[in-house]
Amino acid sequence: MSYDKIDVPEDGTKITLKAGTEDELEVPDDPIIPIIYGDGVGTDVGPAAQQVLEAAAEATGREINWMRLFAGESARERYDENLPEDTVQAIKDHRVAIKGPLTTPVGAGFRSLNVALRKKLDLYANVRPTYYMDGVPSPVSEPEQMDMITFRENTEDVYAGIEWEAGTDEVEQVKTFVEDEMGADDVIHDGPVGIGVKPITEFGSKRLIRRAIDYALEHDRDSVTLVHKGNIMKFTEGQFRDWGYEVAEEEYGDEVITEDTLWEERDGEQPDDAVVVNDRIADNMLQQILTRTDQYDVVATMNLNGDYMSDACGAQIGGLGIAPGANFGDGRMLAEPVHGSAPKYEGQDKVNPTAIILSGRMMFEYMGWTDAADLVRNAVEETISQGLVTYDLERNLEDAEKLATSEFAEAVVDNIETLS
Repeated sequence: MSYDKIDVPEDGTKITLKAGTEDELEVPDDPIIPIIYGDGVGTDVGPAAQQVLEAAAEATGREINWMRLFAGESARERYDENLPEDTVQAIKDHRVAIKGPLTTPVGAGFRSLNVALRKKLDLYANVRPTYYMDGVPSPVSEPEQMDMITFRENTEDVYAGIEWEAGTDEVEQVKTFVEDEMGADDVIHDGPVGIGVKPITEFGSKRLIRRAIDYALEHDRDSVTLVHKGNIMKFTEGQFRDWGYEVAEEEYGDEVITEDTLWEERDGEQPDDAVVVNDRIADNMLQQILTRTDQYDVVATMNLNGDYMSDACGAQIGGLGIAPGANFGDGRMLAEPVHGSAPKYEGQDKVNPTAIILSGRMMFEYMGWTDAADLVRNAVEETISQGLVTYDLERNLEDAEKLATSEFAEAVVDNIETLS
């Protein structure tokens, strides 16, 4: 294969699908893995993650052959566009990739490149695990109670980008239609107005919820909670909830029971081999992840709710600097940290690379490299427990040593070598 301005490694083997399957990978011991450093601090944390992931692969008898891709600022320099087709096609071709943060202007300019990549690649599940690691300072008294994984629908909701700008002919047409044709003449105030549409489909909802339930069953989790604001948005978020219960009740037999069944028929006694599906209103859920943290396990929700909630969860275990994430489709994934590009720190070798390193851990898990994935987590946790941390954690710890981004990566690599 060839691309316009991408250098494909001479060595290494492409990850493919297993014959006769649509989502099972055939992963060689020397895969070619695309990487996008990203904007802002991505130029610091991307190379740091490479170093750590390479070390974990080598320690378990494998080798990564990196293929550098470009998006955002780096793409504008090479291609004079933000998201070149080269980049999208290379990820499609190689199936597993990792990226740093990409900058999105607020209120003007181009739409989110992160969202664009997810939509172009149909990476419909944004998965964000939130778990505590020893030694990390936290604003809550019992951060170890947090062990949740959020499945956030990635392609719909307000992130679909269907909106019209105030003052345009298009928004006036939409306003007239909504008021005159749909009978909502008492809803929109006079004067300039921006209007957006929030699509929630049965197809998008069910495949996301199905993936969350499958994960809970495969990883021996107790529950899947559908988080929504269906008491207000009855025909979008309320429908998400209803479609979720349809999936649970119609597709899984005795493997899945609803919370109503749990209490009405079993007096709250959960079977050992079943997952309980329940639902919570979004604003109440934001409270309960603080007050009843250990009662929640796997969460399935829509795009905007998932963004808010996963960030709130991340705050409880030490902040977004250590919060990993990844986007999954059928037979394809793109790992990425939860945090943004923080351009004011670009090139300072300062910020915490843990989030993208642990996103790489998720990538390893998806590839079936569980031994390498465990080694990455254990080495990161050991490094932090030794008090070897970047500035964001050092300022809240006593007797810690403040390291640069690159120095922290080197310390993690040292611990990989010690633990392997």
